[in-house]
Amino acid sequence: MNHDHTQAPVLEALARYRQSGALSFCPPGHKQGRGADPEVRRVLGDAVFRDDLLASGALDDRRGRGRVLERAEALMADAVHATHTFFTTCGSSLSVKSAMLAVAGPHQKLLIGRDAHKSVVSGLILSGVRPVWVDPQWDAERHLAHPPSPAAFEAAFEKHPDARGALVVSPTPYGTCADLRGIAEVCHRRSRPLIVDEAWGAHLPFHPELPAWAMDAGADICVTSIHKMGSGLEQGSVFHLQGDLVDPAVLRSRADLLGTTSPSVPVYAALDGWRRQMVLHGHELLGNALELAAKVRTAVEGIPGLHVNDRADLVGDGLAHDFDPLPVVVDVADLDTTGYVAADWLREHRHIAVHLADHRRINAQLTHADDTSTAGALVSALEDFAGHAGELPGASSVAVPSPAELRMEQSRLPRDAYFGPVEDVPVTEAAGRVSAEMLTPYPPGIPTALPGERLTEPVLRYLTSGVAAGMQLPDATDPGLRTVRVLREDAAADAAGGRFPSSE
Repeated sequence: MNHDHTQAPVLEALARYRQSGALSFCPPGHKQGRGADPEVRRVLGDAVFRDDLLASGALDDRRGRGRVLERAEALMADAVHATHTFFTTCGSSLSVKSAMLAVAGPHQKLLIGRDAHKSVVSGLILSGVRPVWVDPQWDAERHLAHPPSPAAFEAAFEKHPDARGALVVSPTPYGTCADLRGIAEVCHRRSRPLIVDEAWGAHLPFHPELPAWAMDAGADICVTSIHKMGSGLEQGSVFHLQGDLVDPAVLRSRADLLGTTSPSVPVYAALDGWRRQMVLHGHELLGNALELAAKVRTAVEGIPGLHVNDRADLVGDGLAHDFDPLPVVVDVADLDTTGYVAADWLREHRHIAVHLADHRRINAQLTHADDTSTAGALVSALEDFAGHAGELPGASSVAVPSPAELRMEQSRLPRDAYFGPVEDVPVTEAAGRVSAEMLTPYPPGIPTALPGERLTEPVLRYLTSGVAAGMQLPDATDPGLRTVRVLREDAAADAAGGRFPSSE
């Protein structure tokens, strides 16, 4: 196939459709905006509606003879050295579920880093896959989790040789990266596939100074959110495949099982255009972004009371293998405040939205779209924030557990706990009970407690003290965590279905 990266098949087909003056007597019912509410058109603009059309039967004919999507996916695969690429307009939350279901089925085991995103846990609930949790590299001093090491996956495979494969998140939302080559080697010695949730790494293939990305590191499936660090629209995601350990027809079938039959053409077009942008101009754009990030890091480090987590903090023995410098992770603990307070103050007083906040940090994410004006506004806002430190609420104490205390017994399959008979109990009575819901500080969306885990006092103290300090728990039945949804005790008894084997 011709890999001419000056082409953008979806964008070009969309332009042809516009120029044709075609009339549609098919969905969507707004008919390119003619029927849309005038106020909605005023706020959103006509282009949103003009480009919203059927992918099959409008952008391409009903038989797909123009191979519009197929050609766009092939160009994306070539750009990142994959064999196959699949577009989705349902976000990487769908993509990672599709990848999991292509590797393991109900009651089969999958090795998974315990710092996985909530979408992975959702995949476990839907599929009945049996997780074998692999411990992250815990930085107990900074209370930060980095991806698990190859040795941790090696040990997990030794204890669970019947595991169907492995899944790891890299980069994390904090920009720290796994030793993907090492983990891939551990998997491939056993002829088992490696899935990489690389949602935060769309940009990695396009500049040599960035960490290695999954396809070049030997992963079998890689899931990437183009809307996070790329130029895609929200929900724009791709998953890549290489090697012969996963059948591409099976992977496509799993994605079709979960995905929408009404994909968004504008989302497809943005994916297509971003690939062309990166292949043609990515080195220059990302080089500029890296230079800008270095200047921002230096400037923020010079602000009294603020500290930027850098390579010396994040990379080394027992820590991350590498890190991406574009997420500027700022520790505010020396100001005697929390990341929650910092994020709220920056939004209210300087109209600055940061990516994530935790009990001591914020993450100000830079991309190729930033320039000296946006970077200057960020630094100025952080200077202003630090200058008002004396007026800020004192840091509410968040009882962060030790790494050992964060781990809980997985006593039931996530699916069985989630769908089992449940009851809501006061949080003061929840210790020792089996959770029937995810309890997920968001963002970044890494569950602290999962369905099927036996809750402990340290974890419950962490969550309740976190909520009091400003932590958000949107997954919880009671986001204020006055109550917790748990399995009924009669359902949680061993006789109800047998114990879940230890994932250690």
